[in-house]
Amino acid sequence: MKMKKKWQNWSGSIRFTPREIEKPRDEEGVRQVILRAKMEGKQIRVVGAGHSSVPLVVTDNIFMSLEELKGMVDHNPSHNRVVMLPGTDIKETGKLLIKHKLSMHNTGDVDKQFLGGAFATGTHGSGRKLQNLAGMITGCRLVDGHGKIHDIDENDPLKLNAAKISLGALGIITQFTLQTVPADKFIRQEFWSRTEACLENLDKLIEGNTMFDFYWYPRNDLVKLRICNRAEDKVQRPAYGVPAKEQEGWLYQILPQERDLKFEEMEYLLPLESGPDCFQEIRKRIKEKHRHYVGWRILYRTIAADEVFLSPSFSQDSVSISILQNNELEYQSYFDDIEPIFRAYGGRPHWAKKHSLTAEGLRCLYPKWEQFMQLRRELDPEGIFLNDYLKQILDV
Repeated sequence: MKMKKKWQNWSGSIRFTPREIEKPRDEEGVRQVILRAKMEGKQIRVVGAGHSSVPLVVTDNIFMSLEELKGMVDHNPSHNRVVMLPGTDIKETGKLLIKHKLSMHNTGDVDKQFLGGAFATGTHGSGRKLQNLAGMITGCRLVDGHGKIHDIDENDPLKLNAAKISLGALGIITQFTLQTVPADKFIRQEFWSRTEACLENLDKLIEGNTMFDFYWYPRNDLVKLRICNRAEDKVQRPAYGVPAKEQEGWLYQILPQERDLKFEEMEYLLPLESGPDCFQEIRKRIKEKHRHYVGWRILYRTIAADEVFLSPSFSQDSVSISILQNNELEYQSYFDDIEPIFRAYGGRPHWAKKHSLTAEGLRCLYPKWEQFMQLRRELDPEGIFLNDYLKQILDV
């Protein structure tokens, strides 16, 4: 289907009009679009729910949405594994899984992302022992730049660890096999606290809760602690915290938060042990230079290490720190001032959030960079799945 239609991302910071939009209904439809693109010398970029803050999907060629490829297509109850289509959003995934008494191991604050986009960019929640969402992937089907279909599973760890977080640069994934967990009821609690009390007890908060993160509010210099544990665990609330909110339910119900306000975001992941010092330096800088016009909170989370080639948590337990600004206000000078602090602590940028790095700065952060690039060249030698932005950050 060919038509002209302007597209913009969630925050409104990215707008463009692709030459044509394709919405294939099945894997063969995806393959046919790829074969046509190859024959006509065109590029394809695949879009999810449009929650990314960087131009990963911008193209003046073929713009593909996988919104028609959604749902659960298989369930293996003996291993708690399911096969999901990439256009299923996180909220709908939770609803489908709970029918089988299953759950994702974690989610982030937003549940509107399609699985394909969330996995491809390294989306994560928070939890000392919990990997990012792509950690659930045990297999996938990928259509490469030749139109060839690859069944990738744990027997081919190189391809699997490249495909889990691929930015859409290896091909188009048409289904995922996911390792889920038995569903449990959780209690999510929020508490107001002094920043100093939070930092003094930070290790205990991280180690003592299944999921923990905190928001720091620049204007009042207070933090909101957020903890989430199985209802049966009966975790005691922190004595230094003033209760703000409590919810009980399935994870997909209580972890995501509804938001009306839109924002721009920069997020870096850095080694776990560097988190407190990096946060303190950012806090000091904001109080000195930015608090008069930035009221948006700073989010501090933890993510477990993995072996995914382009994962910002590759081979290191990580802390992520996110800075935000209202999408209608100037943000660039703020982000430009804070980004060198992230980099000084060895930070790796979240692939879907604002950052200024190109391949020159990214290559040294990822030990498996060359292995990923070699596979990209094999699967897509003509660059069908690239755009100008990917060429810049991947050095193609």
